[in-house]
Formats: sequence, structure tokens, C-alpha cells
Amino acid sequence: QVQLVESGGGLVQAGGSLRLSCAASGRTFTAYYMAWFRQAPGKEREFVATISKGGGSRNYAESVKGRFTISRDNAKDTAYLQMNSLKPEDTAVYYCAASRVTMSTTGGSYDNWGQGTQVTVSS
Repeated sequence: QVQLVESGGGLVQAGGSLRLSCAASGRTFTAYYMAWFRQAPGKEREFVATISKGGGSRNYAESVKGRFTISRDNAKDTAYLQMNSLKPEDTAVYYCAASRVTMSTTGGSYDNWGQGTQVTVSS
């Protein structure tokens, strides 16, 4: 199993930006597809973005396309989520996830999860 630790969450005004980081340890980072999911209070967890092992392929939820960018630095064993033009509806706990076999948009396909980081966007 790979261990994942998210950081970078916080409180930001609408229209602002945040960059989340997901530091991986315990296994070879390049063996994993990486993804970000989020869960707002009272709502189900939803897919945000995913990236291939080498970083050449990315997929985004429609709700964040054009505003969020997923990336990874394989030399630093870290994945990132750059979030721009934030909206109050982006408020959620953001989780990073890793899978050796898929870059699915379905959370159940990932078997490695971080503890989450809170993002709050005020209006």
C-alpha cells in the first residue's frame, strides 16, 4: 500500500485559488494512477480529476474543467490539484487517491486514500 497525505486546504474567498498537494510514500509513486475526489457535507463523494502514471493523460469532472488542473511531480512523489476561480460550491473535504490499475472516475476503483483536507470557499 502507498501512504497518501494531503495538504494545502484552507479558507478562501470566491474567485480565489488554492493548490492542494498529495505526498506519497511507501511504494513506487510512478506505479500509481492518481486522482482527486471531494465530499461536501451531506453529499456523496464525487470525482474531481485523475492523471496517468506519467502525467500525459488527465481527466476532469465537468464541474471543474477549465478551473482546476491536476499534475504530478514523480521526482517528488507528489500529486497536485491547482484550483482557480473557486466557487462556494467547491467547498468540501478533498481526498487524493491512488490505484495501480486504473484512472477511473469511480472512487471504488481506488484502494489507497489520504485523510483529506478541508477546502472552504466563502461567498
